[in-house]
Amino acid sequence: NAHGFAVFEAKLGDKGWQMVRPSAHARRITANSPCQITGPAAGHPLMQTQADSSGTQVLGTVGNCASSMTPWGTYLSGEENWANYFAAGDKPSAHHKRWGLRSKSYYQWEAFDQRFDAAQHPNEPNRFGWIVEFDPMDPSSKPVKRTALGRGAHEGAWVTQTADGRAVVYSGEDARFEYIYKFISRDKISPGGAKANRELLDHGTLYVARFDADGTGQWLPLVHGQGPLTADQGFADQGEVLIKARQASDALGATRMDRPEWLTIDRE
Repeated sequence: NAHGFAVFEAKLGDKGWQMVRPSAHARRITANSPCQITGPAAGHPLMQTQADSSGTQVLGTVGNCASSMTPWGTYLSGEENWANYFAAGDKPSAHHKRWGLRSKSYYQWEAFDQRFDAAQHPNEPNRFGWIVEFDPMDPSSKPVKRTALGRGAHEGAWVTQTADGRAVVYSGEDARFEYIYKFISRDKISPGGAKANRELLDHGTLYVARFDADGTGQWLPLVHGQGPLTADQGFADQGEVLIKARQASDALGATRMDRPEWLTIDRE
């Protein structure tokens, strides 16, 4: 219950900022809170487990670090060093190794909750490492893991918009020699807040950054079927490209960075 994130309400009064108690908005999102999975990886075979054969519902969010507000009033939280929560056993797969899983977890939760034992439940780790969107103004709403934004050890995600009104989400990984990403939504941001934009971050294109020695660079699309991101190279579909975002970025020749956990946007 100490892992995840919290929503609380504060009010500015004569004595400064004070917690509002009780508050209709206050709640805790923990490692056991139901979350929804949406986007191209939702329902993917690599997201399906014994507990969730649909691959669209997961218990909890962990490793949450920075949160940022979107233009439509929701918040985005990064599931940062989530690999610390899972044990991979004595013979971890190449996939689990690439994501930093070790034989035993940092917290040793696998001794008490079997789903954190990746040797027994190899797909459970695939359901973590996403950007989680939540609406602090709607306490009945479920947090949503937006798989179109790609999987990683995300510190957080920061949103701006294009000249024609589409959302642009930048993110990095709090991990050494990993990557910087950019997502551009297919659709424009709609007026009307969270409800009007509830599917905005499920459709669009994810890019990874390549920086060249001459000071230029290029955003490389993480799109199935383009370049090496094909079935014969281990990427069956777009869902697998996003679940294996690190491997896909490796294949594209993106630039490995020195722990690019925190980003900001210059709007000038």
